[in-house]
Amino acid sequence: MKNLFSRRNFLKGGLASTAAVAVLKNKESDASGDFTGYPDGMGVLVDLTRCVGCRSCEAACNKEQSLPEPDKPFNDFSVFDELHHGQKRRPDEKSYTVVNRYDVPEIDHPLFRKIQCNHCQEPACLTSCFVNAYTKTPEGAVIYNVDVCVGCRTCMIACPFYIPAFKYSSAFDPSIMKCIFCYDTRLKEGKPPACVEACPQEALSFAKRTDCIEVGRQRIRQNPGKYVDHIYGEHEVGGTAWMYLSGVSFDKMGFDIHLPKEPILNFVKDFLAIVPMVLTIWPGLFVGFHLLATRKEENKKHTIEQNTDEKEEQV
Repeated sequence: MKNLFSRRNFLKGGLASTAAVAVLKNKESDASGDFTGYPDGMGVLVDLTRCVGCRSCEAACNKEQSLPEPDKPFNDFSVFDELHHGQKRRPDEKSYTVVNRYDVPEIDHPLFRKIQCNHCQEPACLTSCFVNAYTKTPEGAVIYNVDVCVGCRTCMIACPFYIPAFKYSSAFDPSIMKCIFCYDTRLKEGKPPACVEACPQEALSFAKRTDCIEVGRQRIRQNPGKYVDHIYGEHEVGGTAWMYLSGVSFDKMGFDIHLPKEPILNFVKDFLAIVPMVLTIWPGLFVGFHLLATRKEENKKHTIEQNTDEKEEQV
């Protein structure tokens, strides 16, 4: 019976590793670099020259997604002076989007930037997730399935924009928290996200991603000197659904200006080809070690029983 049990464990280990390989083989096939997102996907163009830091977008997001009340009300602008671990505010389990203030010396007034998931065309979070908890929808959103997530938090490391946050407040219900583009309640119905609709300055423009890019280029052409000649997110890491216009260099607004134009996926294709082999070998090795240890224990027990029987026979 013990041998049957051990063999059954071995088969389970083999099936588990085969399943893991199947999942990662699918990812490897997706890692061709040919996929560039859905051409008819929606996008948002954020004009940072129009944002006044009113935090209306934060309040609208909080209400739409039924998030917990913030520590400070949305009309309390002292949050702009807060630093967390020396850094500006980031989205977390209580807020899918936040607005930060930036004081740029050559500008005589403060500048503000809205931060949320940028909904990449080829998301690194999706690529890194070995249980496929993430989905890139045809509408442009990158959504997350909490029922599939195993809490490994690899997506938090993989994201080039450091967006996914982990819900630490509940030990029994850990999950990733991030903007979902109001997918369930608005986007899949063709409606703009709540934050876009709530912006009183029309700093956020919702349209097809391709149209957002055209609008951005048009504003840059028609307003020489007002904007930096660049749409942030048009090409960064393969392109994002949320894109930005700025009147100052993007690095002065906290953006990473050193991101590659290629999707993060292109840099891990070789690694993804190796991982299935590793997952195939290691489970087998661990099962082998377990079988050897079990056999050793059985042999030891058998030897003790045999010696005991011999002593009893001598007596």
